Amino acid sequence: MADRVTVIGWDGSPLTAAARSALGAATLVAGAAHHLTLAEVPPAAERIRLGSVALAARRIAAHRGTAVVLADGDPGFFGVVRTLRAPEFGLEVEVVPAVSSVATAFARAGMPWDDAQVVVAHRRTLRRAVNVCRAHTKVAVLTSPGAGPAELGLLLQGVHRTFVICEELGTEREQVTVLTSDKAADHTWRDPNVVIVIGGPVTAVEGGGWIAGREPGAGPRGWALPAEAYGGALGEGETDLLRAAQLARLGPRAGDLVWDIGSGSGAFAAEAARCGAAVIAVDRDPDACGRTTVSARRFGVQLQVVHGAAPHILENLPEPDVVRVGGGGAAVVSAVADRRPQCIVTHAATRDAAELIGRGLTEHGYLVECALLQSVELDTRAWTEKERSVAFLLSGRLPDRSP
Repeated sequence: MADRVTVIGWDGSPLTAAARSALGAATLVAGAAHHLTLAEVPPAAERIRLGSVALAARRIAAHRGTAVVLADGDPGFFGVVRTLRAPEFGLEVEVVPAVSSVATAFARAGMPWDDAQVVVAHRRTLRRAVNVCRAHTKVAVLTSPGAGPAELGLLLQGVHRTFVICEELGTEREQVTVLTSDKAADHTWRDPNVVIVIGGPVTAVEGGGWIAGREPGAGPRGWALPAEAYGGALGEGETDLLRAAQLARLGPRAGDLVWDIGSGSGAFAAEAARCGAAVIAVDRDPDACGRTTVSARRFGVQLQVVHGAAPHILENLPEPDVVRVGGGGAAVVSAVADRRPQCIVTHAATRDAAELIGRGLTEHGYLVECALLQSVELDTRAWTEKERSVAFLLSGRLPDRSP
């Protein structure tokens, strides 16, 4: 095992005395190609081109001597420190930090970033990173080959965003470009880079916030809010208790894309967005689309509203993780099931309609649950019945999809 492992962050500025001392004593140095050409790297040291950090960690663990790992930015922030400290390698790590590439990118843009979401995009997580960009007004994306600005722009089709693209930060080739997301695919971009994705109203908080990222207390307290919170009467399938049950079944979260088909007032769409998920709300009624837009503005959430009739309008929408079908019946549920989201929820007014939808979901390989929800609202002044609602709640979940 290596006698000592020092991880040195590098942001393009001259190395600190501590970093130079550690590097000068190294018998093994791991890093990217541009790190290994630094003048401070000892000529006699073994050099490892850092591709797979896990493979490098195994070689370091087997090395007898002093090892140094060079990494861009702050190696403890979405960096190599996490892998090197994994129990299977048994390495004791010292860290010499540097300014993170995210902090540098926002500094180049002249913007604060305590209110930003930060995500890592590679081929496996690109779609989820894009969904965070759909759902939030300020996101920093740490990109990788095959998951860069061009790919982000292509997957954000239909959603306007401004990109601040920072290439090769801290080097002589550093470049910062500002353009709209629809233009990003027209260029070839260099790695590594950071993309700051801006969209929607970015409001300043007086005195600053108290927690990084989106403030969890934004908006009214509670979920499945009553009709008054949405400006008036809601549709038959939008009662607060039904919405609460649907939200509980779907469990929308950051990185998810939710389809809300038959959005009506936008009550469900807005509440799914308040959970941090990206939302596409679909309705064939232009007035309903307008109400959904108003609901989103009222609660300060980002969502995309699509006017059109399901199932045809669904063909060109990006792949969903979970779906609420608020209207359209068995035909729309079947079309949604063809797209294989992890979970689908809908409701029916009669048992026959519920059975028809349930059989369709079962034929598509979903595990189906159905519950009869009955609620009675009471007038607490006289404790008399005010309103009664009954609905069959159906949910289908794919057994082969991880949560």
